[in-house]
Amino acid sequence: MSDLVARTGRHQQRYEDGCRLVAGCIPYKYRDSGESSDENSERIVEVLMINTPSGPGLLFPKGGWENDETVEEAAVREAIEEAGVRGELMDFLGDYDFRSKTHQDEFCPEGLCRASMFALLVNEELESWPEQSTRSRTWLTVPEAAENCRHAWMREALLQGFSKWHNQKMENTGEEMPDED
Repeated sequence: MSDLVARTGRHQQRYEDGCRLVAGCIPYKYRDSGESSDENSERIVEVLMINTPSGPGLLFPKGGWENDETVEEAAVREAIEEAGVRGELMDFLGDYDFRSKTHQDEFCPEGLCRASMFALLVNEELESWPEQSTRSRTWLTVPEAAENCRHAWMREALLQGFSKWHNQKMENTGEEMPDED
């Protein structure tokens, strides 16, 4: 059992202009393609997705941004609670608006939400985490993730946010992809 406990309830939830504010991330790592034995073998980007007890398809970790934390802290917390991963929060990928059928309340009767999404370079997968009894995690390539994404806004965050950010980062910095260690 995990010593960590997931936050629950809405008493500290942030709202802005009738919209529930949400924070999340696209956890990622690199793996060797396995096609070459030399040290310059191509590294493949994989993203981590989780299932949801409420239906088919896969999601990225996200949840309510509470008023006692920064948006970055909320994104990191959600990665730990829902996916059981820790890492280095990289850059902001964008805000994505969507309508939630399950999170309509007195402050947001229309279920409008705005998710601030970040890239999270994973450096630790926890053996136990708060929501492990209801969520499993799956590493996928970006095309596989896009195909299995439950929500169109998450697919957009992946393809228009994460993929563009990652490609620009590699081009602009000439940076080598980091080792997993």
